[in-house]
Amino acid sequence: MVEHWRKTRNLTIYVLVLWAIFAFVVHMFAKNLNEASFLGFPLGYYFAVQGSLVIFVLLIFGQNMLQDKIDEEAGISEG
Repeated sequence: MVEHWRKTRNLTIYVLVLWAIFAFVVHMFAKNLNEASFLGFPLGYYFAVQGSLVIFVLLIFGQNMLQDKIDEEAGISEG
């Protein structure tokens, strides 16, 4: 059980670090990215509005899939 919680903690830390990178670090470069455009919108704005949301949804699904795998390995899966 200790191994299960170690893997769960590490996964959570990994996902939170990725979330922080896409929530804060990428947007620090928005001003420089705004020099280019995508679909008529400044690239920094597009990344902030669309790109971050897509990444956050992918992080949620990825974390869920990996956590299910960790739970199955420990024999405590829901299904």
